[in-house]
Amino acid sequence: MNPLLPCEVLDTSVLPPSDRFECWYEVIAREAAPTYVKSPHLADFKALAKRVSLGTVLLAELRYPTLDTIRSPRLVRRSQPDTYQLVLMTTGESVANQERTQSSVPQASFTLLDNSKPFTGTHYASGPTLASSISLVIPHQALPLHPDKVRTLLASSIGSDTGMAALLAQFVHRVAARPEEFAPSQAVTLGAIALDLAASTLAQRLAVQELLPVEVRERTLRTEIESFIEKNLGDTDLTPRSVAAAHHISLRMLHRLFASEQHTVAELIRLRRLARCQRDLTNPLLADRPIHRIAARWGFPAKAHFSRLFKSTFGMSPQEYRNLHR
Repeated sequence: MNPLLPCEVLDTSVLPPSDRFECWYEVIAREAAPTYVKSPHLADFKALAKRVSLGTVLLAELRYPTLDTIRSPRLVRRSQPDTYQLVLMTTGESVANQERTQSSVPQASFTLLDNSKPFTGTHYASGPTLASSISLVIPHQALPLHPDKVRTLLASSIGSDTGMAALLAQFVHRVAARPEEFAPSQAVTLGAIALDLAASTLAQRLAVQELLPVEVRERTLRTEIESFIEKNLGDTDLTPRSVAAAHHISLRMLHRLFASEQHTVAELIRLRRLARCQRDLTNPLLADRPIHRIAARWGFPAKAHFSRLFKSTFGMSPQEYRNLHR
């Protein structure tokens, strides 16, 4: 069995009611920084805490009932970690307050908090559904933006429906939902991706993307391009040229971006399309779907070309592969 990404999960529903809040609080205090927590549900605190270590960055997924958090000046004096929390509300909503800024943070929006300064937050669950959030805890020195500029974003609300924030939300959702897909050796790489996307999200909000280091901008653009490819695999017009045009860069620039990667852009498109076909051929729900329709769905309209490509990649024809996995 392959080792898994370092992950700690606490589901309080398996604990006696009297122990639930204390155990949950112990995990979240280690996640970022101690806070005072007030809630009408402390006597029977049904919640979840998941911590995933990504090198210098920590990812935490939390589910909880309606509650208030208070990081008071006294707590800051007792414990002053030089870290930010970039928090994505995934269900429910919050009100964040720090550095004389107060914002409503609706579902699917980020907010940024500085753990070295006092803050307050009110988090509202929606009906019987627990509120939930995914946070990135980032060391101050790891964020390649000037602290004075970052300070202007504290407790603001940043939507995740467009731009770099959308890519960041997609990334943290995937890692939080399926950490078992990743090996421990990938933790540092995942942390670097999270940091690049977080920095780019904040820089885009500040309109200072040009101030990011060149290597951060290039890595982030590669991530953006890979996400674009993933979303458009079924488009038969998806080619390196169309990818470059969609990102307003030259074809030469696109090839340079991927020069140090394992695969060229054309290879990346082809391999990801083949992987989707491979997956669908083993899906029992698609057992009656003709192979040529599966191929066409993922950008291979020519049946003979797809069969030759599949066999050269996997060592057997698509039909043989499907029969083997029935």
